Amino acid sequence: MQIAIIGTGNVGSAIAHGLKGRGHELCLGVRDRTRPDLLSLAVAVDARLLEPAQAAQAAEIIILALPWDKAESAVKALGDLSGKIVIDCMNPLAMIDGSLSLAIGHSTSGAEQVQSWLPGARIVKTLNQVGAEIMQDNASLPHRPAQFMAGDDEAAKVAVSILLRDLGFEPFDAGALKRARLLEPLAMVWINQALLRGKGRNWALAAVSPAT
Repeated sequence: MQIAIIGTGNVGSAIAHGLKGRGHELCLGVRDRTRPDLLSLAVAVDARLLEPAQAAQAAEIIILALPWDKAESAVKALGDLSGKIVIDCMNPLAMIDGSLSLAIGHSTSGAEQVQSWLPGARIVKTLNQVGAEIMQDNASLPHRPAQFMAGDDEAAKVAVSILLRDLGFEPFDAGALKRARLLEPLAMVWINQALLRGKGRNWALAAVSPAT
């Protein structure tokens, strides 16, 4: 599949590394294609560098890996993505009363906000529930880590499931896009354990069933 990753921070770079060699055509959407670090990343993951809108328009699947406070303007600048599958792996995080918290979540979600910015796109919320390290490489974990997804388009979720498996995850369908209101708080559970409770970053949730 032709995949564009918009955002080349820790998460976007990790996903690119995780998808390298999986048979996909990768493109990184960046504003400055002359930056040495981005040129090195493109070589490392065997990807092309394009302007963000160019990358999104050329792709079958677009992965949004942007900081939430910059997301709205960056996403709207991608243009009309009607019919395209867009993976939202962002979380609407903000500092509230001195603590990192979800900025929204009771009556809407970040994913539903993204859908309002890209009304014709097929939004799937996923890849928001673990840290970048697990997205890049989770082969050392004793169980395949779970990754939940939410979206209103069933065919889009089937396609996204393929990518999740390529990244080493066991995909689980959480239902309609509004179920992103359940998935985004999972990021806070992971952050709490990883950064505040001393567990570290190299772990993920897994769904373990009895042997049959």
